[in-house]
Amino acid sequence: MPRSVNHVASRARRKKILKLTKGYFGRRKNVWTVAKNTWEKGQQYAYRDRKTKKRNFRALWIMRINAAARQYGMSYSVFMGKVHKAEIGLNRKVLADLAMNNPDAFKAIVDIVK
Repeated sequence: MPRSVNHVASRARRKKILKLTKGYFGRRKNVWTVAKNTWEKGQQYAYRDRKTKKRNFRALWIMRINAAARQYGMSYSVFMGKVHKAEIGLNRKVLADLAMNNPDAFKAIVDIVK
């Protein structure tokens, strides 16, 4: 009896990966082994950078709050310490947005915590 091999499924598996690598440069888009390795590495980068993105945004918010707080003679750490002591329930994302887009509201928060 001849050996039974499911070529349909294995071809579909390869086609799925090759479809995902469409647009890559050179052999990365059409040679199976290269495309598979490239796609898998891309998935690793995507997983890693979803975590990194959160770090980067937090760092950006801290820089913006620091720049805005220094205009009123306070460092970031002093300002955040006073915000927590005054029990103002605004997180860094909101404070950074206020500092950038609504300086009057940020000044009101600074006046409250001083």
